[in-house]
Amino acid sequence: MLFKVAEPTELMTFLLQKLPQKSRNNIKTLLRDRQVWVDNQPVTQFNYLLKPQQQVAIKHDKSTPPQLPRGLPILFEDSHLIVVNKPAGLLSMATDREKQQTAYSQLSSYVKQQNPQSKIFIVHRLDRDTSGIMVFAKSENAKKLLQECWNADTKERVYVALTEGVAKNLAGTIASYLYESKAFIVYSSQNPQHGQKAITHYETLQTNQRHALLRVRLQTGRKNQVRVHLQDLGTPIVGDKKYGATTNPIGRLGLHALVLGFLHPITNEALRFETQIPASFLALF
Repeated sequence: MLFKVAEPTELMTFLLQKLPQKSRNNIKTLLRDRQVWVDNQPVTQFNYLLKPQQQVAIKHDKSTPPQLPRGLPILFEDSHLIVVNKPAGLLSMATDREKQQTAYSQLSSYVKQQNPQSKIFIVHRLDRDTSGIMVFAKSENAKKLLQECWNADTKERVYVALTEGVAKNLAGTIASYLYESKAFIVYSSQNPQHGQKAITHYETLQTNQRHALLRVRLQTGRKNQVRVHLQDLGTPIVGDKKYGATTNPIGRLGLHALVLGFLHPITNEALRFETQIPASFLALF
């Protein structure tokens, strides 16, 4: 069965109208078993927002769920986006030295199980040793829309950082201009002629004699912004030798992308994702 969408509506409402013989539970079963497809992609969310001209198909055969990427939890997926919780130590995308063990390659294999023609597109990156929330697009158009409006449409970007030492002020704002050297090191300056303006807000969650746990909110999103600004504060992130750290008590960089809130590039829906603070961060307090 194939239906064409005439006006914006939620998928459940649409299916109840088109399939009057089916109950709400019947339709939830169809969704669960991946028998509802929108524009040739299986959809399992009952509140998925349909747009005019889209096509909704009901398939008789149950779809075999694709094997999920190992160690890369998927927080959200629809026909346009995938949001994941990237572990520390995993590259966002390939480098000259590593091409296979990346978040990009794992998600690319995952979507090709559903459709060999499917592709994944990088929207933004996290450093290899930073964990937390990352967004990937499933189409060139979704990627383009997200990147064009990333700063305007990203409503919330929050990290947690584990630092060496405790800042004199337990909460505050750091503002400077960041620029990158040819050696790929980002420097901070108060000279407006040197780089792009970066603004970071922070508050202290926990402290002890050696460390602090900070909640860091980005007003701008520059490369290495949190790492450089916490070095400016005199409290570099643990494990961050590149930006002044001398200790590594948790065996990784003490930085995690905790919260991400943004507008969906296609549906304009407000999306917000929040993960847990890594247990290794909390174990020091």
